[in-house]
Amino acid sequence: MKNSFSVIGGDARNVELAKMLANNGHEVYVYGLEKSKLGELGIQNIEICNTLEEAISNGNIVIGPIPFSRDGEILNLPLSSKIIELEDFASWLDNKALFAGSIPEDFYEITKDIKVVITDLMKIEELAVLNIIATAEGAISKIIENTDYNLQGSNVLIIGFGRIGKILSNKLRLLGANVTCSARKTSDLAWIEAYGYEPVNTYELGKLENYDIIINTVPQIIVTKEKLEKVNNNCLLLELASKPGGFDLDAVEQLDLNYVPALGLPGKIAAKSTASYLKRFILNY
Repeated sequence: MKNSFSVIGGDARNVELAKMLANNGHEVYVYGLEKSKLGELGIQNIEICNTLEEAISNGNIVIGPIPFSRDGEILNLPLSSKIIELEDFASWLDNKALFAGSIPEDFYEITKDIKVVITDLMKIEELAVLNIIATAEGAISKIIENTDYNLQGSNVLIIGFGRIGKILSNKLRLLGANVTCSARKTSDLAWIEAYGYEPVNTYELGKLENYDIIINTVPQIIVTKEKLEKVNNNCLLLELASKPGGFDLDAVEQLDLNYVPALGLPGKIAAKSTASYLKRFILNY
């Protein structure tokens, strides 16, 4: 069965996903991706729409951004100059199926009286894990770009032992880094030790001057000014978590530290791979 898809906003992942769906013979209606110049490629089955209403009304399945919104108020449209408020977007979703990622809880309240089936792609374990592969590889790329020393033999601290922390710590150790991982739960600290990494409690971080690279994966200020004052000037601070992030940015600026924000890596360094995971899941769904 061929479905019709409305691809609204998002990053390069949605651009590649639109191409893949069209090449599979599905009708694809696109809005909010004009900076990608998708319309100039002349791909059969892709129609660039002039309005949000046109794009959504022609599709029975709507694909939104990952992440859905950066501020909880407007749709995430990094490849567009347009602005779509979440309430306006919701108003066109009646009798549709919506697939997007990291959808804020408030949006479910907005759509409570609308007949729409919502699937948060980042709550699907399979997709979340596969998405993090690109995040981990992108993080390693950022480290190499922003340091003048080898990863092998470097002392690395990863703050947080969630999905990103687990995959990234493994890849860094395989590259010869000395890896320390922080966690809050005693069970996670036990797993860190079992895997052969150095465990440390997230709220008891010490001896930060010993690290060459500090990577944050927790969306909460963990590395305060007091802690940052102990960081070596040559240390790379890599931010992978969403706002507010884990570093005190005012202190980072005052101390002139080597800070690199690295959000949305899957859409920047592995859009095709990530889009293929999304396509497989959505079509199988």
